[in-house]
Amino acid sequence: MSTISIRQAALTDIDALSVLFDGYRQFYGRESDVAAAKQFLIDRFGNGESVLFIAHDGSEPIGFTQLYPSFSSVSLGRIYVLNDLFVNELGRRKGVGSKLLAAAADFARAVGAIRLALSTSNTNTAAQTLYETEGWERDDDFFYTYTTKK
Repeated sequence: MSTISIRQAALTDIDALSVLFDGYRQFYGRESDVAAAKQFLIDRFGNGESVLFIAHDGSEPIGFTQLYPSFSSVSLGRIYVLNDLFVNELGRRKGVGSKLLAAAADFARAVGAIRLALSTSNTNTAAQTLYETEGWERDDDFFYTYTTKK
């Protein structure tokens, strides 16, 4: 029987998080680079730029989510962007994604955030189904676009 636990990650989790984060990046078509993933996460920790939660099945790390703080000028309040959520093959179909979402939402409420937002690829229907099942609402009111470095 599996024992799933979720907790806020610490710098001591960096090696496990780096492997999970690298898997997440590969899911989105990037080449594997655990060293770069590790450095990216160290920089986020070191600069206080994100909050991470890690999921374990017993002692095995199986997933994570990463939140970035931001603000809403219109609402005059703090928001968090749930930018990354990943569960590896060992953790899937065990409710880990739901538990990571709940931990993120609990954290945001606890620190007084007025909103927790996320986005995912249009083709990631499994994630979209999870979010909708967990009560997240699709935003059809705003136009979303981006630019990349040229």
